[in-house]
Amino acid sequence: MHALIVVAHHNPLSLTHSLATHVAQGLEGAGHTFEIADLSAQAFDPRFSAADSAVHHKQAAPPADVLAEQARIDRADALVLVYPVYWWSMPALLKGWIDRVFANGWAFDFSADAPLEKKLSHLRVHLIALGGADGETFERRGYTQAMKTQIEHGIFDYCGAQVMTSNLLPDSETQDPAIHLKTAQALGRTLFS
Repeated sequence: MHALIVVAHHNPLSLTHSLATHVAQGLEGAGHTFEIADLSAQAFDPRFSAADSAVHHKQAAPPADVLAEQARIDRADALVLVYPVYWWSMPALLKGWIDRVFANGWAFDFSADAPLEKKLSHLRVHLIALGGADGETFERRGYTQAMKTQIEHGIFDYCGAQVMTSNLLPDSETQDPAIHLKTAQALGRTLFS
């Protein structure tokens, strides 16, 4: 089986990147293949432009960079998103990747005269969000549920994709990183179990 691991962090030495690498090691150790999409290193443009709007309204074909990302997802049996939590959500780089890549006509089919068609029912999604705050803060303020509603339901369920695992790894700035790295490697090992 093959996984696409999408990482959204500007620093290749970050804990976020290390988590992605550990997921990959777990996958490899279990006999699976992977590809890492480092959105920052590849300078993916997250800005939803007039061209993207034309795609949404089915007035134009997706641009080459979007088609390349869609092809990466099409080759994968699972999609793994690894990202830091910024302001109780994902970074703009990752959100913009989703805005542009999960386009009308590919991820879903929407028009005013027909019911919504969810086109990614074959896609299995795994989320790894790295939070600086402690878990109690996420729960007490309702951030965990808000993130689930926004990301799991609002994005992936809308397209028919199934979120198989959703891991919020809190205390990233105070806890021993080895704990989170072990979790990431275990996820990689069992991703296709």
